[in-house]
Amino acid sequence: MLAVALLAWASCLPAMAQGIAAKSARIAATPDGYRLDAQFDIQFTPGLEEAVNRGLPLHFVVEFELTKPRWYWFDERPVQLSQSYKITYMPLLRQYRLSSGSAYQNFTRIDEVIAALSRVRGWTVADRGALDRPGEYQAAIRMRLDTAQLPKPFQLNAVASRDWNLTSDWYRWSVAP
Repeated sequence: MLAVALLAWASCLPAMAQGIAAKSARIAATPDGYRLDAQFDIQFTPGLEEAVNRGLPLHFVVEFELTKPRWYWFDERPVQLSQSYKITYMPLLRQYRLSSGSAYQNFTRIDEVIAALSRVRGWTVADRGALDRPGEYQAAIRMRLDTAQLPKPFQLNAVASRDWNLTSDWYRWSVAP
């Protein structure tokens, strides 16, 4: 009986490991402003990998917000930003492409694309004078698969299936300018 329970538990492990989790994030002051570096742990489900390999583009959004807590009113939100990424597969070239705006990078394997997507480096999130009030700010970041960018039939599938709902929890930390 114990062996059956352990086997059932072990078969659930790969399903639990799939998704997005924020591992670390930090903001550094530079002469240009405040830059964000973050690291995510991204595990695609087999269905998502197959969808990309069959030509379906996947859109991811990294959301960042900076708040200043206030005891007398709602928290002030001096910064709210998002950055979009798109993963596509080009079968003729047998390459994956990770793009953000007009910038892109090509890869030969899906795990390389996921590794590049999991790193946010040097994202300018605030001007130098944006954090001029004394005291600590609260920063938060998350990444999610933007299911609204999927074709309509896949949007319906995304509502019903956990395989398509990749969203990290908000990763929060304090920032003292």
